Order: sequence, then C-alpha cells, then structure tokens
Amino acid sequence: MIARYFAVLISICSAQAWAEQTLEIKVSTFNQLQGWSIDDHNAALSVFVQTCPDLKSQDWQTLCAIAQHTKDGKTFFESFFKPVLISDGSDPLFTGYYEPELIVSRVKTAKYQFPIYRAPNDLPKSGKWFTRQQIVEDKILSNRGLEIAWASDPVNVFFLQIQGFGRLRFTDGSSLRIGYGGSNGHKYRSVGKEMVRRGIYDEHQVSATVIKNWVSRNPNDGRALLNHNPSFVFFRELDVSLHKGPLGAMNRSLTSMRSLMIAHDTGSVIKGAQRADIFIGSGDNAGRETAKIKDKGSIYVLLPIKRALSLISQARQ
Repeated sequence: MIARYFAVLISICSAQAWAEQTLEIKVSTFNQLQGWSIDDHNAALSVFVQTCPDLKSQDWQTLCAIAQHTKDGKTFFESFFKPVLISDGSDPLFTGYYEPELIVSRVKTAKYQFPIYRAPNDLPKSGKWFTRQQIVEDKILSNRGLEIAWASDPVNVFFLQIQGFGRLRFTDGSSLRIGYGGSNGHKYRSVGKEMVRRGIYDEHQVSATVIKNWVSRNPNDGRALLNHNPSFVFFRELDVSLHKGPLGAMNRSLTSMRSLMIAHDTGSVIKGAQRADIFIGSGDNAGRETAKIKDKGSIYVLLPIKRALSLISQARQ
C-alpha cells in the first residue's frame, strides 16, 4: 500500500542551511495538502506549544506566544505558516518507531538472564568502543554493577536498543522508563537485510516477529545474526511518568502519531529531506502497527511565512 502522508514539521533549521544544499523547494497552499482538512489540528497545536519555547528566534517566540493563547489550531497554522515541499531527489519513505515494553527481573534468574545495561564510566564520548559481539560474547561488562534489569529474550533487548527507549515492567510489580544513555559508536547494520542476503527469507517476509521466532528456533545462529549489528546501545533511568510519552532528542515527551509530525526527535538512521520516522506509540500493539509502515508520501514543512518566502528567494539565487 502506498500511503499519502504529509508531516506537519515545524523545523528549527535555518533557511540559509537548506538553501546551501542541492534541494528542490516548492511553496504550496494548505488546500493542496491531502488530508489537511480532516486532520486534528488542535492536537498538532498542543504538541507545538510543548516544543516552541525551545525555539529562540524572535519570529518563533512571537508565534509561540500566539499559540499559547489560541484554541483554533487550523486557523493558527493557516494564518502564520506556509507549507513547503523540500526534496533532495531521493525516494520518499515513511517508517515508524515505537516504545517497547518488556517484562523484566531486577536480578538474574534461570528465565531472566539477558542484561539491559547502563553506560560504563569508561565509555568514550566519541569514537568506537567494543563491538556488540565483544560486549556480549566476552562479557566485558559482567560483574560491574551496570545491569538495570534482566530480560528473558535477547531479541527483545536487541529491539529495545534499536528503538532507544522503553518501558520496563518488573516481576515484583514495579515499573521503570528508560531512555538512550549512549552507544559504542559503531554504525547500525540491519539484521533483517542480512537474513535476506543469506537467503533465509525474502525481503517482504522479514519483520521483528519473524526475526524473533527465527532466533528462538536457532539460538546459536541467532546469536551470530544479532552480532551482525556491531552497534550496542546503553540506557539510563528516566523520571518520566508512564502516562506520558518517552523522551525524544529534544528532551520532550513524544506524542503518538505526532512525533515526527512535530519535529521532536531525530535519529542517526533517518536521513534525507523526504525521510521520516513517525512515533506510533507504546507497547506490543504499537510495535505491530510500526512493522506495517513502510510507505511513500510527501513531507511538507510548515514554516513561518517570512521564512518560507526567504527560503524560496535564496534557493533561486
């Protein structure tokens, strides 16, 4: 299925930064945006109000002040913004991400034996550290008191690291939210693509569930498959209510189906003018919905009118 998405992206990038790139820029009208008339504009306005205090430029601060005293989101956006289509020539692609929820133990047991680690003190701030294989197989983090929790499935820990945050439900009834706490500096490599390369599955067959089941059936080869991705992510404990969304890169709680619609979060894998990862929600249902999203579409960036016109002017020079 090819979905026609558009993203209400409130960008903090400067017009000059975009104009310096080789981009195709087109200012549109709101009635040209498929789905605009039926969107929940007040939900978008509410999330914008959460973020806009971080935007320090005078024009953003003016709009932020207006937004905080506005109840009609549709009128607000249509009055002060222009939708701008920015393309870099690459194929557009929308994917999704979610917040996993794991049942875990505070101590290692026969069932719960796969650790979720906080970052060690000797983790470098930049550059590469030990690979996933070295960390897991050589147990270089064992007996250092770095375990936040213990999970029952290595694949669940693996996908927790891919998402970068999660909810932990402890067997004693308590709960904890964790977020990104650092990485070993190695680039992410897709184990799904590796399965296709090895001829295990065709591309359309690969999903998180398929990977999990295959690793469960093939524990030795499965461990080697997971180690194909050298990247390893560490976590930190977050004092964020489970009633709110997880923290994104802007240190703001993400909102289901609105982040990256309001640009709360960025990721190292998501790059390109027409590439977006949408936060779907938390838990297993969100995970299943996330797995279904891999669609074409269009991203229209909503810019203050003056910035939009300035962007067009600089692009023509």
